[in-house]
Amino acid sequence: MESLGSFSAYRDIAAAMLRTGLFGFGGGPSVMPLFRHEAVNRYRWVTDEEFAEILAFANALPGPIATKMAGYLGYRLKGIGGAVVAITVHIFPTCAAMIALMVVLNELKDNNVVSGMIRAVTPVVTAMLAAMAYEFLHKTKKGLGIVPGSLFCMAALLMLTVLNWNAGMVVALFLVYGAAHFPLVAAFRRRRKPDKEESS
Repeated sequence: MESLGSFSAYRDIAAAMLRTGLFGFGGGPSVMPLFRHEAVNRYRWVTDEEFAEILAFANALPGPIATKMAGYLGYRLKGIGGAVVAITVHIFPTCAAMIALMVVLNELKDNNVVSGMIRAVTPVVTAMLAAMAYEFLHKTKKGLGIVPGSLFCMAALLMLTVLNWNAGMVVALFLVYGAAHFPLVAAFRRRRKPDKEESS
C-alpha cells in the first residue's frame, strides 16, 4: 500500500509539472497561475497563503522562477526524488519543443499562422496574471490593511518600473520589512494607547 501511495504521489507530481510545462507561455511569471492552480486548487499541496510565501521567497533567489517552484513542490512532497521528477518533467516539454522547432525554424519564423497563434495566446496569459494579481491584492488588503497595502504596492511598482530595480532585490527588501511589520505595528499601537488614555 505504501508503494502504491508513493507511486501515486510521483504520478501526480509528474502530471502537474507536465501541464505547467506544456501550457506555460511567456516566461516564468506567466506560468505562476498554472503552478498555483495545480498546487493549490487541483491537488491542495499548499494553501493559497503558503503559495504566496513560496513565490515571494523564490523570487528573491537567483535562477528561473518556474524551475525553483517545480523543485520546491516536488521536494516538499517526495524529497529529492520528487524534486528531480518535478524539474525534469517540467522542462521536458520546452526542451522537446525547442529541439523540434529548431529543425523547422527557418520556415516557421515568418509564418503568419504561427505569429497569429502567439498573438492570440498573449491576452489569455495577461488575463491569468491579472486574476492572480487581483487575488494577491485582496490578500494584501486582508493582511496589511488597505492603506499600507496600497502604499506598498505603489512603492513596489515605482521601484520596478521607474527606478528599474532588480525584482529579486525588491522582493528581498519587502521580505526584510515584512519580518518586522507586525512587531512594529504592535509597538505603535501600544504607544498610542497610553496617549489616548491620557487625553481622555
